Amino acid sequence: MSRTGKRRKRQVKKCLTALIAVLVLGIIGTAGFGIWRKQHAVQEAETEYAAETGEAKTATSGSVTYEGKEYKYNDHLSNFLFMGIDSREKVETTTGQANAGQADAIFIISWDRVEHKMSVVSIPRDTMAEIEVFDQNGDSLGTTTDHINLAYAYGDGKNESCELMKQAVSKLLYGLPIQGYCALNMDGIPTLIEGIGGVTVTVPNDSLEEKNPEWKKGAEAELTPENAETFVRYRNIEKDQSAMERLERQMAFLEAYGNKATKVYSKTPSLVTELYEKLNDYMVTNIGTDQYVKILQDFASDADRETWSIPGEGVSGGEFDEYHVNDQELYKLMIQHFYKEAE
Repeated sequence: MSRTGKRRKRQVKKCLTALIAVLVLGIIGTAGFGIWRKQHAVQEAETEYAAETGEAKTATSGSVTYEGKEYKYNDHLSNFLFMGIDSREKVETTTGQANAGQADAIFIISWDRVEHKMSVVSIPRDTMAEIEVFDQNGDSLGTTTDHINLAYAYGDGKNESCELMKQAVSKLLYGLPIQGYCALNMDGIPTLIEGIGGVTVTVPNDSLEEKNPEWKKGAEAELTPENAETFVRYRNIEKDQSAMERLERQMAFLEAYGNKATKVYSKTPSLVTELYEKLNDYMVTNIGTDQYVKILQDFASDADRETWSIPGEGVSGGEFDEYHVNDQELYKLMIQHFYKEAE
């Protein structure tokens, strides 16, 4: 994509967002993700790590050697990719036009079906990663390093865009298997909030004061269908790394939304299906309603569920903000969260 094209895309910087962040916990918290497939084939976790000594560590057949120990991928996990797209309706486009919108909120939800534990991984939209690019005819030009949220733009605005994001995120996470995805555009936010009758969030930083003086750090924000979009979408595009402050708000929102949704839908389970159907016009997913059922119990009971972000540093890329991943720290976290020491 040309820099001009990127500029045009990013000017949509309406700081869109956790649409799905919401959906992530909205639906996962609301009804969970359910078992993807009992007999899904665990993909090889192809990973490569260069230790400080310079010794290369390569994963084969789902195993990897790290700091002298052998680890195996935990095949009890089901991983799901959730995205918030910066558009107000499903985009009708074709691969290569680079106008399908951007994935401005990116999360991985990982569910351990045996230990009944869950974790949420946030990925900054400006993360520099390997993405596949296409020409105007839809022919692949191979891969390049660019902002990971642009991977969605090169697709068709539907499943192909989701597959391109899935591919990019999996590569970023050293070949992590991803069993399902869901992309939600910004018009779905009011529906999510209506579905649980509003939600109260503790404001994590002062990035919203200029929009609402009452939303200072530490304040309790009462989110409604009318104001929730501002809370999860807004960022000051004139300020460096404002997307990171917004991501912090999204994570706080996710946690609060998930807790409230769990209480609401545990009393009236049928509302889950109703919400799913109402969101259908705003989302693209390969996860069926039946898959959102069995995990609710685990999500509700896992008070210690983990939430972490891809480690790295935000830097000025000249024209656009960039987020550079700390590979060694990320690899360490991947071993910790997705692998088990071999017996």
